[in-house]
Amino acid sequence: MTGSRIRPPAAALMMLVPAGCAELPATLVPRGGDAQAIADLFWIFLLVCALVWVLVVLGLLLALWRRRGAEETADPLAGHDRATRIAGRAVGIAVALTVVALVALTVLSYFTNRSIANVARDEHLKIRVTGHQWWWEVVYDDPKPERQVATANEIHVPVGEPVELELLASDVIHSFWVPSLAGKKDLIPGRQTSQTLEVHKAGIYRGQCAEFCGLQHAFMGLTVVAHERAEFDAWQAAQLKAAAPPADTLRQQGERVFQTKGCFLCHAVRGTTAAAKVAPDLTHVASRRTLAAGALPMTRGSLAAWIADPQAIKPGSKMPRVDLSPDELEAVVAYVEGLT
Repeated sequence: MTGSRIRPPAAALMMLVPAGCAELPATLVPRGGDAQAIADLFWIFLLVCALVWVLVVLGLLLALWRRRGAEETADPLAGHDRATRIAGRAVGIAVALTVVALVALTVLSYFTNRSIANVARDEHLKIRVTGHQWWWEVVYDDPKPERQVATANEIHVPVGEPVELELLASDVIHSFWVPSLAGKKDLIPGRQTSQTLEVHKAGIYRGQCAEFCGLQHAFMGLTVVAHERAEFDAWQAAQLKAAAPPADTLRQQGERVFQTKGCFLCHAVRGTTAAAKVAPDLTHVASRRTLAAGALPMTRGSLAAWIADPQAIKPGSKMPRVDLSPDELEAVVAYVEGLT
């Protein structure tokens, strides 16, 4: 297993969530308020541009037809006052209509962007999302530190309620994009931006970093999971719990290996001495749908491959390869698999 070089193709990113449970990223299948506004604006622009194109083509065909039927005059420089006046008026009307269309579309675009830029009020759920090379840190803010939930690469939200995302970047410029829910929003180091999500339908929505951020940019995916309110509350309550102590011998051995082989220097597991903030919080990692920011599905085999040699999965990622014996690898995989 340590010698395998598992590397899923980019197309496999869209197939990691179980069939029938996920929404493919689609800007023209809006499931959120911002996405709906963007889709409506797109269709208006498309219809106006299509109408302009049809009118231009009709004008061109009319001009060609008139030119073909016109008789050649003896003097090519002879003027046609009536025809010139008609043509001048036609051009003037076309220019006026063009200006009106451009102004109308610009104003419509401005008000659409203005409505999207509105930030949720203080009483709404706030989630801090930080882009790293190449994963997403997700923290549910709460005035009480013990009520904060930390997870990675997966954002859970209640349906029909505005959720404010505070967006940051820890290293380079990233771009947060869940096409079915909202437009792109850049994450810039040293600067906080925000975006409001309001999901209209329960489901799982694929997202992606949309700004080239280095070698593994294509493998920096995320999912937004929208629940009905009661289901979201249950998920949040489960996430607030510390990791359950391992009950069997194999997982107990895995916890010891986790603590002695350096894993605790980067990862946190609430309820244990592991409290580092360098890498994703692993307290409930096995409850997530994917591994390594969407590079692998969350299965026992994927966990084993990732722990054995992460550089074979995502070359250049910050997780180093740790030398583990086969028995140690089996124990660590069992331990992590139990962090649900």
